[in-house]
Parts: sequence; structure tokens; C-alpha cells
Amino acid sequence: MNDDRTKPLRLGFPVKVMGRPDLKSNDTRGWRKNPHLKTSLEYVDQVLDHLAKVKLTMYRLSSDLAPYATHPDMPQFHGMVAESDAELRAFGAKARRLDIRLSFHPSQYVLLNSPNAELTRKSIWDLASQAEMLDRMELGPEAVLVTHVGGVYDDREASRARWIDGWNACPEHVRRRLVLENDDIRFSAADVLWIHERTGVRLVFDYQHFWCLNPERLEMRPTLERFVRSWPDGCRPKLHFSSPRTELREVKRKITSKQREAAKAGAAKPRKGEVTLAPVKPTARTKTVLLPPIWTGHADFTNPFEFARFMRDAEGLEFDVMMEGKAKDISLLKLRPDLLRFAPDVAARFGIFPDAAKQLEADEKRLDEGVDAEAQSDVDEGAPGEVEQAA
Repeated sequence: MNDDRTKPLRLGFPVKVMGRPDLKSNDTRGWRKNPHLKTSLEYVDQVLDHLAKVKLTMYRLSSDLAPYATHPDMPQFHGMVAESDAELRAFGAKARRLDIRLSFHPSQYVLLNSPNAELTRKSIWDLASQAEMLDRMELGPEAVLVTHVGGVYDDREASRARWIDGWNACPEHVRRRLVLENDDIRFSAADVLWIHERTGVRLVFDYQHFWCLNPERLEMRPTLERFVRSWPDGCRPKLHFSSPRTELREVKRKITSKQREAAKAGAAKPRKGEVTLAPVKPTARTKTVLLPPIWTGHADFTNPFEFARFMRDAEGLEFDVMMEGKAKDISLLKLRPDLLRFAPDVAARFGIFPDAAKQLEADEKRLDEGVDAEAQSDVDEGAPGEVEQAA
């Protein structure tokens, strides 16, 4: 896939197709039922058809596309990528024909900078498996594996440098696909730029992460330019965008037996400043507490005004955008008419023009009918928060 500057910029989303609950992103059967990459590819082949229908041209594949392929205790699954060579080649050909850009984002458990050599070895195995799938799909260098630096392990500088050791230990076909993203709580844009200068690894700019973690106070436009320049000519860069979640968080907290006894006796005292969703019954074992937002959280939908401002600030730079709103494809079906309505100059950069207004508005109207809620987070996004213990 060549970087044609006359081609519109892409909008994409990760993994789960929320607008079509009948579409699966991978084979989720347990190991006893012999899940296989071939089954996953049948599922995502249907996803490609849907993407073509709704004119979305970028998609992140599930990091569990090949179930148990690198599970150390299940050698019966280790050969499934090679066994699926014909199917991978056919799937890649279809993605190229439909002009859909694909990528992986390995899970948060894939760590190249772990001080545990065995965990690093296993992480490289995971990356090698996903890189092999992209190679067997015969996709170009735009099909990448997105990863983060990893953990701090009580020493940021040593952990940052150790990522370079992990990179050097990766086989060539992994380094050819691997790209590095700034994160929101550990390693900033400055950190990944430092690594890029020493390795040449391509960089993925994450907008929300940049705002959440930028202790060096880098300016956005010059930083974005440096990230874009990390990609070679002929391969369009990609970046991630999401708006922060602004709603109150509902957190369940356990109520101890001592607290219940005090409540029954009328002696219970609420925590200072604590706000609950509803009055707490004396016999309750949990309570729902309302808390302010954490700005690292992703909103369901993209704020169109925020995105338009960013794109105008990035005028003249070429990149595709993976939108990481929690509503997945639905957030894009909402964003496209929003851009046409509020920022037609930005919409045009993504190939969205007034002659498509009626269709986009029809798509938007169908959203009012509602969709099934997402049952769980994607693997590469981490799990939902757990019930908090009472203090």
C-alpha cells in the first residue's frame, strides 16, 4: 500500500464491531474445543465486508486472533499460523483489494523491557507470531504491531534503556513491523523519541496520552512532526486519538460486616464528601460511590470540536487516525456526520464531502435504535476496574 498524498486520510477503530453484534472478531472457544486461527479468519473476513459497506478503511485485529498460538503449555496450537498460510494470504489479498489498513496492538502483558528474561522471551514470541501473520497476509509496511515501552520497575531510566535490549533481541520480521506509542502514565512522548533516536523504531503519537503525560512540556505540533518523520517515505504514519471520559465514575465498594452492624444500629457515618448513587440500605454488602473522572479514561465518543481543532493544528501533516473511543465503530458513524456538520474542511481530509450527507445522517439516525452493550474490554485495552475494598 503506497502513501498516495491524493488519497484521503483514514479513520479506523479497534477489534469489536459494536454496530454489528453478530460479527465476531476472533475464535473465543476454550482450548478443549480446539479453537483455531482459521475460524478467526472466517469471522474477520465478514468484518472486512462490513467495513467496506460502511466505508471504514482501517481496522485493528484482535491480539487473540490466533488462540493459544503461543501458550507455553499447549504445543498442539503452536503450528496454527503456518497451518493457516493459505487462509492468511487470501485474507490479506482481500484487505488490499478493499484498501483496508490492518494492524495489531499486542496486549499489556507483552513487555520488551521486563527485568524478567523469561517474560521478555515470551513477549518476543507473541510479537513474532503476530508479525508472522501480517507477513503471511503479504501486507506492506503500513501493517504494524503497536506496543508501549512497558513497566517502570522502580527505575524509569533503566527500564527505558532495557526496551532497547528487548528490541535488539527481536527477530528482523518483528522489528520491521514494530512501532512504539507514548503512554499516559509511565513513558512520555519524550521517552519514546529518546528510544527512536537510538533504534530507529517508528513512533505512534497518542493524542490523549500526550496530554496526560508530558512532564517535559513539549509543544504538540513540533512533537507530532517528529513522530511523523519517524516513518519512512512511502509509508503513511498512523496515530491514535480519543477524547477523555468526563462522566462521573460509578465504583462499587464493599461494605464490611462491622459497617453493616453500625448501620443497623443507626451509628454509621458516611465518609466525608462521599456521594453514593442511591441511599445505602443497612443490610447492603456493597455500595455504588460516584467519583470524579480520571482523565486517562477514554470517552465512548469523540468530541468533534476537540478533534477538529487537533486536525487544524496538524494541517499539512499526513497520517491515518485510529479512533479509540469506547463505542468503536459506532463512534465513527457519529463522528463523520459531525465533522461534515461542524468542520467540513476537516471532513474533506478524510474524504467526507457534502454529497454523502444524506447517507451519513441516515447512519447516524440508525444509532438512535441502540446497540448491544460491550460485554468486556478488548484484550489490548486492559480489564474493567475491580470492586474496591472498603477502607
